[in-house]
Amino acid sequence: MLSIQDYFKVFIALFAVINPVGAIPMFITMSHGQTVAERQAATRTTIRAVAIILVMALFMGEALLGFFNISIHSFRVGGGILVLLMSLSMLQARSDMRQTKQELVESVQRSDYAVVPLAMPLLVGPGAISTLILFAQRDDGLSHYGLIVLVIAVISLAVWAALKMAPAIADRLGQTGINIVTRIMGLLLAAFAIEFIAAGLRGLFPVLGTT
Repeated sequence: MLSIQDYFKVFIALFAVINPVGAIPMFITMSHGQTVAERQAATRTTIRAVAIILVMALFMGEALLGFFNISIHSFRVGGGILVLLMSLSMLQARSDMRQTKQELVESVQRSDYAVVPLAMPLLVGPGAISTLILFAQRDDGLSHYGLIVLVIAVISLAVWAALKMAPAIADRLGQTGINIVTRIMGLLLAAFAIEFIAAGLRGLFPVLGTT
C-alpha cells in the first residue's frame, strides 16, 4: 500500500483536474431560471454521477487498457500529455479543454444538464479519468482501492459543497478570483503531468532511469 502522503497527492491531483470552483460559472449559467429546489436536485444528481464515473474508472480502467493491449507505460505518457494540455489551458483560465463553445450553448438550452455535460465532461473528463487510472495502477491491494474510494468520496463532497454554495462563492470571488484558483490548480496539475510523463518514459525506455 502507498503512504498517506501518496493518497494525499491523489486527492490534490483529482481536486485540481476536476476543479469544482472553476465549474461554478458554468453551473450558474446552466441553472439560470431554476428554483432553489431544482438546483439542489441537479446538484445531487451531479454528485452521484461524478462518484459513479470515478468509481467505474477506478475499477475498470486498467482492465480496459488490457483489453486494448495498451501498456501502462504508454498510457502514462499519453495520459500525462493530456493532463499537461489541460493544465496549460487552466493556466490561461480557459475551459475549452473540457467543453467546446458549441457544447456550452447546447447545455444551456437543456433542462437536464446534471449528468451531461456538467458531471461529464465538465467535471469528470478524460483528464480526471486518466489521472485516476494512473494512480490506481500503483498498487493492487484491497486497502489501496478502498482508500482511493475514500478520496473519491471526499472529492464528491467537495464538488457538492462548491455547487451548493455556487452563488455565494461566485459573488465573493468574482470571475477574477475563480480564474486565480483555476490557474493555481493548473500549476499543480502541470507538476503531476510531468511526473506521469517521466515515469512512463522510464518504463518505455529503461535506459533513461540509469542516466
